[in-house]
Amino acid sequence: IKKLREGHFRYPMDCGAEVYVEVRKQGEGIVFDFRQSSMQQNNNFNAPFSVTRAAILYVLRSLVTQDIPLNEGCLRPVEILVTPKSILNPEYPAAVVAGNVETSQVITDCIFGALGLQAGAQGTMNNLTFGNEEFQYYETIAGGSGAGPDYHGTHAVHTHMTNSRITDPEIIEQRFPVTLQNFAIRNGSGGIGQWTGGDGAIRKFQFHQPCTVSILSNNRHHQPFGLKGGLPGQSGVNRLIKANGAHTELSASCEVSIEPGDSIEIETPGGGGFGKPDEY
Repeated sequence: IKKLREGHFRYPMDCGAEVYVEVRKQGEGIVFDFRQSSMQQNNNFNAPFSVTRAAILYVLRSLVTQDIPLNEGCLRPVEILVTPKSILNPEYPAAVVAGNVETSQVITDCIFGALGLQAGAQGTMNNLTFGNEEFQYYETIAGGSGAGPDYHGTHAVHTHMTNSRITDPEIIEQRFPVTLQNFAIRNGSGGIGQWTGGDGAIRKFQFHQPCTVSILSNNRHHQPFGLKGGLPGQSGVNRLIKANGAHTELSASCEVSIEPGDSIEIETPGGGGFGKPDEY
């Protein structure tokens, strides 16, 4: 804690809310003050207070190089301030499904930004669900991680609060009526900097039966931030491609009906750069 700097950071989200944190030291402890974050939302991006605690613990543990026990004692020097009925401390019956998978990512990056330690990662898990009465499938999709003071971001990786593995293409195509047409690194989507952010990914499915596709994501309107003069990573893109070739860009959170021959293409965000690039 003594080595950390104080700071603050504001992170806007595509749903219209924002997470704000002020980090300040208090004696030998540290305070994370989120009280300027948005109030409880009329959507499912509300994050239970336990999600905020978990994100803080994750960030602090990632900064400790020693092998220490991971338990409640790690949070003894930590004070967390949140407003009741806010996006980070909602009350029943607030919807919270995106709080764990999306807002958690924003909280984490917001803390790293306030501490000045790492540029923004993709800031989303890119949740993709499809199915009908006969089958259902769910996955999260990798993106770019943020650069830091002496390292580049990583390409096409699950970042921060994401810990799920992705299903092998052969298994998906064997068990579901889909074809994985493309799964590749989204070259050049990471933010430029002295240290460059990691590139996102491109993932494209073609469907062979009618079904419903749902996407729950973030940073389709906003960009993962750069730090210390580094440039932001590229925003993500959700796209419906009809069987006749017509393209429609989808919103960050959406549900669409799919007909045979249609495709869904997701370009995930790149991570932000760190440090002013030489050419700027």
